[in-house]
Amino acid sequence: MERIEMKRICEAVLFAAGHALSYERLSLLLEMSEKHTKEFIKGYAEEYNSIPDRGIQLITYEDSCQLCTKEEYIDYIRAALGIRRGGNLSNSSLEVLSIIAYHQPVTRAFIEQVRGIDSSYSIGALCEKGLIECCGKLEAPGRPSLYATTDDFLRCFGLESIKELPEAAAFSALAESSDLPQLADAEETEPSEE
Repeated sequence: MERIEMKRICEAVLFAAGHALSYERLSLLLEMSEKHTKEFIKGYAEEYNSIPDRGIQLITYEDSCQLCTKEEYIDYIRAALGIRRGGNLSNSSLEVLSIIAYHQPVTRAFIEQVRGIDSSYSIGALCEKGLIECCGKLEAPGRPSLYATTDDFLRCFGLESIKELPEAAAFSALAESSDLPQLADAEETEPSEE
């Protein structure tokens, strides 16, 4: 199969799908290994996204790829499709999401231990929005659910992989340079005896 034909096939299939497709699935269409398909798509994405006159872009993830509209056209898309603004995450949902993203997979009990407050509502809201999902059960009494981020999380935050998250140390430096109250390290604080 010619390279130009492979590009056309990928563009057509990704456009028609409307969601991310795995390299494994695309490799069956392109009749080559998953590894070569991933390399081909990554190269094609660089080429595809370098054309400035497009309103869409080819985004690659660790295990899949997707055609998406460019962010600068969101207002036109909302107007044309009658989509209301909204869907923003509350501060509590952002806290829960960041805990899951940096420590995944985690249980609700772990999240609540870190936050010090019930997080059931935020977990439910994030699951409903498709940003997190239950990815299994912990081998412990009660078999609590484990939560992890999804490909939608990566897409919403413009990441190819969870490895692209900023280092947690960057947040410590930011907090130290601002007027925000400092949090004590967990090792340094001792529980009060009552």
